[in-house]
Amino acid sequence: MSNSSSIETTNQELSAVTWRCIGPPRGGRVVAVAGDPSSDAVFYFGACAGGVWKTTDGGTYWKNVSDGFFNTASVGAIAVAHSDSNVVYAGTGEACIRLDVTHGDGVYRSTDAGHTWKHLGLKDTRHISRVRIDPANPDLVYVAALGNAFKPNEERGIFRSTDGGGSWEHILYRGQDAGAADLSLDTSNPRILYAAIWEARRSFWNMSSGGNESGLYRSTDGGDTWTEISSNQGFPEGIKGRIGVAASPAKSGRVWATVESEDCGIYRSDDYGETWELVNDDRDLQGRPWYYQHIVPDPQDPEVVWVMNYQCHKSIDGGKSFSVVGTPHGDNHDLWIDPNNSDRLIEGNDGGACVSFNGGESFSSIYNQLTSQFYHLTTDNRHPYRVYGTQQDNSAISVPSQTGKGAIPWGDCYFVGSSESGYIAVDPNNPDIVISGAVGSSPGGGGNMLRYDHNTGQVRIITVWPEVNIGYGADNMKYRFQWTYPISFSPHDSTVLYTAGNLVFRSLDQGSNWTPISPDLTRHDEEKLRPSGGPVTLDTSGAETYSTIFSFAESPIEKGVFWAGSDDGLVHVSKDEGDSWQDITPAELPEWSLISMIEPSSHSAGTAYMAATRYKLGDNSPMLFKTDDYGEQWRVINGNLPGDDFTRCIREDPVKPGMLYAGTETT
Repeated sequence: MSNSSSIETTNQELSAVTWRCIGPPRGGRVVAVAGDPSSDAVFYFGACAGGVWKTTDGGTYWKNVSDGFFNTASVGAIAVAHSDSNVVYAGTGEACIRLDVTHGDGVYRSTDAGHTWKHLGLKDTRHISRVRIDPANPDLVYVAALGNAFKPNEERGIFRSTDGGGSWEHILYRGQDAGAADLSLDTSNPRILYAAIWEARRSFWNMSSGGNESGLYRSTDGGDTWTEISSNQGFPEGIKGRIGVAASPAKSGRVWATVESEDCGIYRSDDYGETWELVNDDRDLQGRPWYYQHIVPDPQDPEVVWVMNYQCHKSIDGGKSFSVVGTPHGDNHDLWIDPNNSDRLIEGNDGGACVSFNGGESFSSIYNQLTSQFYHLTTDNRHPYRVYGTQQDNSAISVPSQTGKGAIPWGDCYFVGSSESGYIAVDPNNPDIVISGAVGSSPGGGGNMLRYDHNTGQVRIITVWPEVNIGYGADNMKYRFQWTYPISFSPHDSTVLYTAGNLVFRSLDQGSNWTPISPDLTRHDEEKLRPSGGPVTLDTSGAETYSTIFSFAESPIEKGVFWAGSDDGLVHVSKDEGDSWQDITPAELPEWSLISMIEPSSHSAGTAYMAATRYKLGDNSPMLFKTDDYGEQWRVINGNLPGDDFTRCIREDPVKPGMLYAGTETT
């Protein structure tokens, strides 16, 4: 059979394959929510990795309404027109730029309540924080764009359209390094706007929040002109980071701001931002300001204001004191309150979106949303097999691939450890034993790792080196483990377990003891190991730990042949079970590339495939490589992949030689 005939046959085979959803129905991160002001049971949310969802029954059932219309899955902002609730705008790409943030491609509009959508441009805004619509004119819309989170770009700041997104004016721009983190429209006088500009940049090793371009601006003519008001009396001095801003609908002239600065806190103005007063400096309201900083005033009571943070906070005395409002999940980001009924609201957090009809006394379930974000997946070898994954800001979970019930209900899923962020591996000899990485979501120190036994329900910490890493940089750690680090059983001896930090480790007793089998296989650049964050707030949660081994694999056909790739751009191979290692980094690989995946061939000794990326350095080029001689020579195999869509993974078909599968970010 000719090569072209083989490709045609393969394409025909793949076209016959269909996808089916197996769950779990447990919500993922949401930073954008909105309600229909004219229909009590209708609400929308934008999932950070799952498009726009709509409910018509108050949150009992949610349906995706953007599939087939959107080119990217991340939604950072959503708004429903008050004057015509058929008009809905969605801004893509979230602006809470955590380490695993994904970009969008501009703005979409629906004129039939979400049934269909049209792309309106602003593709290079990448991360949109807010969409605001004039309360009397659904075609007059403002967009707050943070811009590219990883490099300078022009398409950031505040944009305005007077024709429903047919065309856009760039009405506030403070430079290619600072974008808009928030935008508020004074509903009593919609020509008054407040915009928060945020200088921010994320890389593989750092999250920088704040700079000279950060500040607060006001327009009194619908955005034609702007005045900086963050140097006004009472506002904090010095460098500022992320600012959340909101004009009170209940009291003209009252403006709220939550400010990241040396004198951080909740600030209030009662004269349209001319003067400010610090009303609350409780640090519980300022945790991880780059990730939160959303403030929402009550539309009817000027003394009531909400602040979104780790917890959801509410004040009924003008911001002097706050109480915690219990939500179904932590890490709270957005809140929409019905302008005509303060008891009716929808809230978004890292566990999904939840509706309340009693002012937050109770909320609808988040276990009805198919928007989970998974870091890694694996399967076991039973029949029917089960699928395992680590869910962002949640637990590791096991889901059946099928049941005899006509559906896969939540009751057939179960936790397999509190692991949020890492790889997950199932014991080939006992599918009840699951090993998973749990940085950020469990005790156990840096590089948290858990062993779960489904037979007993026991979860045991098997971290390589249980060193607490919160509060200081990677330069002080004995071993460095990534937020998501490799874990795998040997394909030749299932009693052998491997993991990798900046060294490769081996265990012969499922994690009770670990032995290093490599030297440091990273660049170990001290400048990139310092505490992340600044210039205002340091953020040392372990998420930006750098110079680690990001990808590790043992050859499935050659015992003791190991391949390792680091997040700072080095590739190594060992042919003697780790006794010695050779640097085989491709000459064509740009410096500081992240080696996202190495895939040793199941068919040919010495052959391996590699996926790399530099997207957090502003380079979205695909980077796929192949070697046939243990890395002595590499060749680029990007083929006809889009030139602006970076590659995260590559896999070889275990049965059909030469068939490869590549995973890109958006296509």
